[in-house]
This record gives sequence, C-alpha cells and structure tokens, in this order.
Amino acid sequence: MAWVWLVTAGLFEILFATFLKLSDGFSKLGFTIAFVISAAFSFYFLTKAMQEIPVGTAYAVWTGIGAAGVAIFGIIFFAEALSFARLFFISTLILSIIGLKVVSS
Repeated sequence: MAWVWLVTAGLFEILFATFLKLSDGFSKLGFTIAFVISAAFSFYFLTKAMQEIPVGTAYAVWTGIGAAGVAIFGIIFFAEALSFARLFFISTLILSIIGLKVVSS
C-alpha cells in the first residue's frame, strides 16, 4: 500500500506544480488555493508512504514522478519544447523510478 501512497503523492505533486505556475505568482486566488490543497495532499501521502518506504527512495521517487509529470504536462498543455533529447531524459527518469521500485524491498 505504501507504493500506492507514494504514486498518489507524486500525482499531487504534478498538480501542485502546475497550479503554482497557473497561480501567476500567487496573484490568482483560485489557482493559489488549488496549489495549497494539492501540496497538502502531496505531503500527506508522501508522509504515509515514508512509514514503510525508506526516506531516500520515497523522496527520489516522489520528486521523479513530479519532475517527469510536470515536464510532460508542460509539453502537452503549455506548448513547451519537445525534442528527442528531452523525451530521452524524461524516459530515463521514469525508468529510474521503476528501477527504484524493483530494487526496493
């Protein structure tokens, strides 16, 4: 169950980073509130996951899910640059997350 909490925390991290951008420097109240709520959920689920998963693994996976997810969101929703190199490194990040899951006890 801890890995479910960790993936959920990572998904909320994608949301809070996206809402942070959309809040436009905390000048848009709705997105600012969405940022705070999604950040709170992300940290809550990360805390739940860390009860069973070592802190180093949990943090690396959490940030990896967030980094890869936000990069993909940026490409899809914010028209950020898409290149072979960018896709390659996002893929290696995702493979590293999977690798950490495989080697974790």
